[in-house]
Amino acid sequence: MPQSAEKVLDHAPLFREPEYRQMLAEKKANFECPHPDQVVADQNDFTKTWEYREKNLGREALVVNPAKACQPLGAVFAAAGFEQTMSFVHGSQGCVAYYRSHLSRHFKEPSSAVSSSMTEDAAVFGGLKNMVDGLANTYKLYDPKMIAVSTTCMAEVIGDDLHGFIENAKNEGSVPHDFDVPFAHTPAFVGSHVDGYDGMIKGILENFWKGNERKEVAQAINIIPGFDGFCVGNNRELKRLLDMMGVSYIFIQDASDQFDTPSDGTYRMYDGGTKIEDLKTALNAEATLSLQHYNTRKTLEYCKEVGQVTASFHYPLGVQATDEFLMKVSEITGKEIPPAIGLERGRLVDAMADSQAWLHGKKYAIYGDPDFVYAVARFVLETGGEPTHCLATNGTSAWEAEMKALLASSPFGKDAQVWAGKDLWALRSLLFTEPVDLMIGNSYGKYLERDTGTPLIRLTFPIFDRHHHHRFPLMGYQGGLRVLTTILDKIFDKLDRETSEPGVTDYSYDLTR
Repeated sequence: MPQSAEKVLDHAPLFREPEYRQMLAEKKANFECPHPDQVVADQNDFTKTWEYREKNLGREALVVNPAKACQPLGAVFAAAGFEQTMSFVHGSQGCVAYYRSHLSRHFKEPSSAVSSSMTEDAAVFGGLKNMVDGLANTYKLYDPKMIAVSTTCMAEVIGDDLHGFIENAKNEGSVPHDFDVPFAHTPAFVGSHVDGYDGMIKGILENFWKGNERKEVAQAINIIPGFDGFCVGNNRELKRLLDMMGVSYIFIQDASDQFDTPSDGTYRMYDGGTKIEDLKTALNAEATLSLQHYNTRKTLEYCKEVGQVTASFHYPLGVQATDEFLMKVSEITGKEIPPAIGLERGRLVDAMADSQAWLHGKKYAIYGDPDFVYAVARFVLETGGEPTHCLATNGTSAWEAEMKALLASSPFGKDAQVWAGKDLWALRSLLFTEPVDLMIGNSYGKYLERDTGTPLIRLTFPIFDRHHHHRFPLMGYQGGLRVLTTILDKIFDKLDRETSEPGVTDYSYDLTR
C-alpha cells in the first residue's frame, strides 16, 4: 500500500502488506530453489526427535550458533575499562566493526576502537607498516593515555610479532618511547572472548608491573570483574557494598561509566575507567580477587607470581555466592560486614521464601559463559528449581567437573545435565526431547523460544532486542532480588497468557498470584 507523511508504517506491519508478501513469495519460488512444503515440514518434525538428537549431539566438525564470541571482542571490552584508553586491533576494518557493533548494540552506547586496516598486501608481506601508521594516527587523532593492542585472525595466521612491531613503531616516532602500549595476542580461531579478556588484562598488568618493586599494602585489594555485559549495574553495586564495609580497593578494568555516559551536552569519547596511576598502585595490593574465574586464569597466575594473594569466584549472584564473596573480602581486609548488608541479605531470603510456591520444581535450561552458567544454576538450586540443561560452548572439562559437583550438592540437581562445548543448535534438540519451563541466556535464545515455545529470560551478554537491562545489577543481594523478580515475572506472564481465554481457561486468570 502507498505510504504518505501522514501514514508511515513501521517495518513490522509494512512487510505484512500484500505487495511485500507477493514479493517475498516470488523471491522464494524463483531464487531459493525451495523444497516442497511437506518435505520441509517432515524434516522439521524429524529435528524434534531423539534420533536426530543423537546425531546432533554427535557433531564434531560443525558448530551451529555457538554461545560464545571470539577473543578480540573480549580484548576490546577489556580495554574499554581503563582511563582514556583506545583499543587498537591489528587486523582488518571489518573485524573491528563487528566488535564495536556488538558492544554498541548491547550497551546502547558508542564503542570506540580502531584498526590497523590490514588488507591483501599486509596479509602477504606482514602488517608492520600498518602498525607504524596506525599507532601514529591513533596517538594524534584520539588523544589517548594508553593504546591497548590486540589481534585478529589475519595477523595471527601470518605470525605478526606485536612486541617487535610496537617497538619498531616507537623507534619510528609513531608514539613516544615512554607511552604505554600494552598488547595481547588474541587469535580468534581458538578460545573465546573470555580468553581475549584474560589475555588483555594480563598484558596491561605486565606493562605496568613488570620490573617494578612491590611494596605490599596490607588489607588493600584489587577486583577484576571479568567480561560482564552487566558491568554498568554490577560494578556500581559491588562498589556500594565495598564502600559500606570501608574496604580499600581498586577495580582493575571498570567499564561501568564508559558504557553508561550521560546526555548532558558534553561528548565523551572516554569516560571513567581504572586510572593509570591506580593501575600502578594495584601492584602493591595484598590480594587480587576475580569475580569470574574462567575469565582470568592467566591473569591470576601472574598476580600470584608477583606475590599477591589470589581468589576467584563464579559471578557472585544469589545468596551463597554473595556470602562467599563478602566473607572472603572480610577475611583479607579485616573489615566486618555491617548490619545494613545483613538486612539486604535477609530481604532477599524473605523474597525467595515469599515466592517459593511458584519457583519450586521449575525446570531451566541455562546457557552462556562458564561462570555465568555456574552462578545461575546455583541460584536456581537456591530457589528449589532444577537446572536441567547447563550449556557453555566455551566450557572446559574443569568447568564441567565443577558444575557436576555443584549439581550433586543438591537434590534439585540430581537430574541435571552439563554440556561443555555444545552450541545452541544442540540445545534446540535438548529442549524438544527433554523440555523445560524456562530458558536463561542472551538474545540469541529468542529463536529457540520461537521454535520450542520455551520462555526466554535475558540475563547475559549480548542482549540486542531489549533495552537497558545492563544498567541494573545481577550481583550481590540486590542483584539477586532483581534476578528473582525477573524470573517470577516471566512465570506469571506465561500463566496469564495460558489462562486468558474467556469461559475456557480464565477460571485461573487471577488478580492475585
